[in-house]
Amino acid sequence: MQPKPSRRPALDPPPRRVHDFRVTSQAGPLQDQVAVVTGASRGIGRQIVIDFAKAGAHVVVTARSSENAPSKLPGTIEQTAREVEALGRRALAIPVDVTKEDDIQQMAERTLKEFGRCDILVNNAAISAPAPFHETPLKRWDLVMNVNLRGPVMCMHAFLPSMIERKSGRIINISSILAEEVISPMVSYSVSKVALEKLTEYAGQELKQHSIPVNCLRIEMSIATEGWMYRNPGMDFSDWEKPEAASEATLWIVAQPVSWTGNVVTIADARRALGKMAEAKAGVEELRQLRPQ
Repeated sequence: MQPKPSRRPALDPPPRRVHDFRVTSQAGPLQDQVAVVTGASRGIGRQIVIDFAKAGAHVVVTARSSENAPSKLPGTIEQTAREVEALGRRALAIPVDVTKEDDIQQMAERTLKEFGRCDILVNNAAISAPAPFHETPLKRWDLVMNVNLRGPVMCMHAFLPSMIERKSGRIINISSILAEEVISPMVSYSVSKVALEKLTEYAGQELKQHSIPVNCLRIEMSIATEGWMYRNPGMDFSDWEKPEAASEATLWIVAQPVSWTGNVVTIADARRALGKMAEAKAGVEELRQLRPQ
């Protein structure tokens, strides 16, 4: 099943020429930039961190899973940070619960103290609480909204003052095809992603005057992550996309001109811009059969 075309606000026409960020071992296009990535202990967030480091960035690695507070899933922020350092880049691992304003403020303060700036903020952390709407307790609804929407809002608020002062910085929010498709019982997750995309459009328009592009990657392809595989044991994920599909698209977004802002794009959009095959290897119908993350 082919995903529906992504929505784009009429802020700027797509540039006739797009920049191509392919990860190489040479001096990268993000050389010495500072990126902050949430939800980076595993999966898509970890891969974004690794590929940003390969492109030359120093990275602040944040998530709840740390060596002092491990998850039942593999991966910690310290492990991801060590992978960054092995690539010759600086890494700062900070345990962060994005529902806690103090955690986010301390993360921003440590980032600015260590690196002096944040050039790229990637709001990737997210959770789901599958249940029909009428069976969703308000506590679970609020938790999904606090992680998936309020978390990005607080992270943006934490870094925007310094970005605005410098008139420099980029923000990328990570969304999902569930902002568009209806897959029961994912109502709370879907609503949070719809709101995140609308936040992207508004912030992109409002922050344009400060030269801070805000864009969103809507992940429409089925990507095999630790969460999916843990909750669906025995399923064959061999033909699913890998997390690199999302990190490549994120790198492409980072490469666009500063004037290109307020957009919601898919992995397929980025692949077409890079002159690559854009077909999804698993679609919405496959997602309907799975136990969500």
